[in-house]
Amino acid sequence: MKEYHAKAIRNVAILGHLGSGKTSLAEALLYIGGAIDKKGEVERKNTVSDYSVEEQTKQTSLSASLIPVEYKDHKINFLDTPGSEEFIGELENVLSVVKGAVLVIDASKGVEVGTERSWDELRKRNIPTIILINKMDKENVKFDEVLNSIKEKLGKHAVPFCWPLGKSESFDGFANVVEKKAILYNDGKLVEGDIYPDKMAKIDELYAEISEAVAETSEELLEKYFSEGELSKEEIKEGLRIGTLTGDVFPVLVSAALKNVGIETLLNMVVDYMPSPMDLKPMVGKDLKGNPVERHSNDEEPFSAQIFKTIIDPFVGTISFMKIYSGVVRTGQDVYLANKETTLRMTQLFSLMGKTQIQLDAAYAGDIIAVAKLQDLYNSCTICDKKEPIIFDAVEHPTPTIYVAVQPKNKQDEEKISSALQKLNNEDDTFEIKRNPETSQLLIGGQGMTHISYVLERMKNTFKVDVDIEDPKIVYRETIKGKGEAQGRHKKQSGGAGQFGDVWIRFEPCKEDFIFAEEVFGGSVPRNYFPAVEKGLIKILEHGPLAGFPVIGVKATLYDGSYHPVDSNEISFVLAAGLAFKAAVEKIKPTILEPIMQVNIVVKSEYLGAVMGDMNKRRGRIMGTNELPGGKTEVIAEVPESEIIKYTTELKAMTQASGRFSRTFSRYEEVPDMLIKKIVEEYKKQ
Repeated sequence: MKEYHAKAIRNVAILGHLGSGKTSLAEALLYIGGAIDKKGEVERKNTVSDYSVEEQTKQTSLSASLIPVEYKDHKINFLDTPGSEEFIGELENVLSVVKGAVLVIDASKGVEVGTERSWDELRKRNIPTIILINKMDKENVKFDEVLNSIKEKLGKHAVPFCWPLGKSESFDGFANVVEKKAILYNDGKLVEGDIYPDKMAKIDELYAEISEAVAETSEELLEKYFSEGELSKEEIKEGLRIGTLTGDVFPVLVSAALKNVGIETLLNMVVDYMPSPMDLKPMVGKDLKGNPVERHSNDEEPFSAQIFKTIIDPFVGTISFMKIYSGVVRTGQDVYLANKETTLRMTQLFSLMGKTQIQLDAAYAGDIIAVAKLQDLYNSCTICDKKEPIIFDAVEHPTPTIYVAVQPKNKQDEEKISSALQKLNNEDDTFEIKRNPETSQLLIGGQGMTHISYVLERMKNTFKVDVDIEDPKIVYRETIKGKGEAQGRHKKQSGGAGQFGDVWIRFEPCKEDFIFAEEVFGGSVPRNYFPAVEKGLIKILEHGPLAGFPVIGVKATLYDGSYHPVDSNEISFVLAAGLAFKAAVEKIKPTILEPIMQVNIVVKSEYLGAVMGDMNKRRGRIMGTNELPGGKTEVIAEVPESEIIKYTTELKAMTQASGRFSRTFSRYEEVPDMLIKKIVEEYKKQ
């Protein structure tokens, strides 16, 4: 592979709904670019980008892949992303380092849920986007309807640069509207030809639409367009580039990736209309003192780069993908890991084509490359020139929406499971591992069951650890609703020194977890035994009287008691305090508290009624709603955690997979009386 500098580099994400043909498109791009002699097929499990066992088994992308294509003296780093919304972490990491995108749409299905989700992420970041209508060679494609759905759901700035051509219902190729040329697919070959006469009126109409869209990108062009009625081809091309970069124009192209139709046009558009790193604003980070620092995409500035993706390979070790924001890095060069203030050596640099390594001697500002066997690197960390340190902001990810408890099928794998999960967590920041000390469960949190299943399959295939899963146990609490007092008296005589502790304690509800107070007069309980009384209460409150959950919201006031000058000691008062609580249970009315979560649910407004009604059935309370752009509504609600264990899956079913939500712990709240008995019985069994 040749060396490429910023002006000749394009970094472009490939996004789209599950099954829209992104992986087949990647194969076609590599083939047309000359990187491969023969295209792989998803069904044959031999594509460049879907190389993992899990992807080949499911025949879908589950992890982002780097697809570098050399074309017309340019290097285009395509990044093929998963179609499932549950792999949002992969998408967010990729979108943090690219400044161009191709949004792929299945011509036979039009704009789908995943299309809209990808579009929202792109618009949130103002990333210049080409819309590619793929699979044009499928039967019964209604192009006008697809185009209308794009303009309706993605915006009126989507402008068709191509128009499909075909006799009868067959897709023969397309007309390039700007060039007014036909690209036809004939006997397995692509040839330039004349646009069918019956299509010229439509092409002229689209050319006028493009001219108008271009004219609106600048006052100068708009004035000329109104005065002369047309723009030159050069003005149109330059205006299109500016409009694409600013988001005023979204070119719509067509393709049939399996037949390589439309691929060269797409590559030309990427080269001509997508930004190079030099077209971008400087990256802003902070020095080690927290002061803002800028880096421009040129080779003369100090080296800086950010890790955006990690792969744990059992044979190669850790592979870290990086975007170079400034300067040059060479094999054997020492770099500074600014986040940890340590120095590392770049032992080998390479580009990746799927899993194939392409060795590099050096890489330059704007490029995306990889480095292996540097375990100190992690996602979002910054490496740079030690003399000019900088730290770029980390990519923020959503918190898990669903948890499962896991345990190894083979008890001998107890130790291996934590190690395997930790390594996989280095790859993926969007799943969480935590041990719940109260339930003794090891929990994995993810963006959905597809996401969690992938993590567990990776653990089995890569680290040879197989697990069983079960629902997580809800971490309840107990508290008291009444006020009461009781005596706790511990006395033990067994010859020799005995044990004696006697306390009177008043218990009452409070807003804090636990408060200990004393109102002892006259030394009935010596002050040096107060800590022992408090210790005894803390210990007894670890396991409540109803179902053994920790007790919170209790104020305990020691107000009287007695002691023995010889037999009293610390342990006696610890035990006496516990006896006092047990004696007061009937009076203080213990009850069970459940965790209440705040959920923020984003749905299309058409599903709002169904979602709010369902939330009420889950004992949820609607706290408010916010209207969002694009016909969406955010619902803010509070709901018991026990009611949303599988809400991720259920919300998808209610909203045709378009709804999403986040959850955070809010507080504990009393369980309704009708449910307490069931909870107590369930946990006593366990």
